[in-house]
Amino acid sequence: MMTLAPVNFAAADSGSSPSGPSGQDADLTRTVTGHLPTGVADFVYLPVEVPRGIRQIAVSYTYDRPAVPAGTLGNACDIGIFDHHGTDLGGRGFRGWSGGARTEFAISAEEATPGYLAGPVGAGTWYIVLGPYTVAPQGLNYSVTVTLTAGEAGRTPKPDYPPEQVAGRGRGWYRGDCHLHTVHSDGKRTLEQLAALARAAKLDFINSSDHNTSSAHPFLGPLAGDDLLIMTGEEVTTRNGHFLAIGLDGGEFVDWRYRARDDAFDSFARRIRRAGGIVVPAHPYGTSLASQWKFGYDNVDAVEVWNGPWTTDDEATLLTWDNLLTGAVRRGDGHWIPAMGNSDAHRDPDVVGLPQTVVLADGLDRHALQAGIRAGRSWIAENADVQLSLTASGPHGEHAGIGDRLAVVPDAVVTVTLTVSGVPADSLLRLVSDEGQVLAAALPASGTVSWQTTASLAAYVRAEVRHPAPAGTPAGIPGPAAAITNPIWLDRK
Repeated sequence: MMTLAPVNFAAADSGSSPSGPSGQDADLTRTVTGHLPTGVADFVYLPVEVPRGIRQIAVSYTYDRPAVPAGTLGNACDIGIFDHHGTDLGGRGFRGWSGGARTEFAISAEEATPGYLAGPVGAGTWYIVLGPYTVAPQGLNYSVTVTLTAGEAGRTPKPDYPPEQVAGRGRGWYRGDCHLHTVHSDGKRTLEQLAALARAAKLDFINSSDHNTSSAHPFLGPLAGDDLLIMTGEEVTTRNGHFLAIGLDGGEFVDWRYRARDDAFDSFARRIRRAGGIVVPAHPYGTSLASQWKFGYDNVDAVEVWNGPWTTDDEATLLTWDNLLTGAVRRGDGHWIPAMGNSDAHRDPDVVGLPQTVVLADGLDRHALQAGIRAGRSWIAENADVQLSLTASGPHGEHAGIGDRLAVVPDAVVTVTLTVSGVPADSLLRLVSDEGQVLAAALPASGTVSWQTTASLAAYVRAEVRHPAPAGTPAGIPGPAAAITNPIWLDRK
């Protein structure tokens, strides 16, 4: 953390409220320039002394982008703001964050730029936070302009959070996408456009997950309906990986200003659960800077193994997740980490619902869906056309579905049945156990394949549906996924 010299306004020194001729509103503007060297702190704070009688605070900024040698990181600087309540980690001061998506923003009681929270501009020390994401060898030259507008504060609109459940929807399979971005962070779609696309994708639920802000939450209520549950959440973008806070209480904000070495993640994971949410690492092998997951998997509720169109980083995440399943077998404590998939859609042509998580829940409500995700009663599909069933049955009528445990004597024959529809005719069906792939079959006309095993040979069985591998793919590497299930566990009794 680095704190710069404060920006002072004359009215703050005199203790009076700024005004123009005959008491008319007036603008007070200050511009601050400076230089940040390489190796600067993750976050640089510029204090702004705000006097009484301010109606709006507006901020704009620029920074230079000098040429750098090939392979060298250039300048990239994010921005946000904290109010007079301070900058304590997880404290009350947060008022907005736009990362690198905007060069200016404004906050008043009545309204705020997307990514920022409307509310009174209270007197005291506010803090503009610069996030020098990367700094060129030449350093980063910045210019920040702050404009205070005097006047009487208006009224802050009452938030309209979406309802937590859709009445009349009982136990069933529900489809959702829990990783989505809008103009409230670095997306290009409005909230209205997002809701329309979710309905077009035949989703039952979505989760609002803009980067490092809760600013969308108050506006989501009117967009929900009997056909669409909208949960309020956040994508928490740290310098050592990103994670989804899914299904938070409306208006809840989760801080992002820490690294794995700071020993802060666990406390925020607990805070998310107290706020009614669940914790899901996003794209653990993401290719962008600081997006790789470095916090481990001891304090998460699920892991996003499929993020948007299938790529090699999804394949790597899937293998890591499968190793975590085998680790759960070794521990023998019954605890395991389920998989889920989300689109991470930002803008056209990103497809909302590619992929989507299909959850068995007791109702279309926040807590039931979260319970289904945590329990692994779910599978992942590339679109709403894909239908899938995976079951395991024992010799005496024992039966288990996705996420369940089937207890049988070690040598009893267990029949695993996979039925798939809505996928291309050239799809490949795979069954995977703790040993690896145990069955690979072309999609039959019936859409059903079966395999027999015992609990002594397989600790779990899960299914994958794959497209053909593209030309030039190395032997043994399957094609992109069309569906992935969580496992059925085979317990020896």
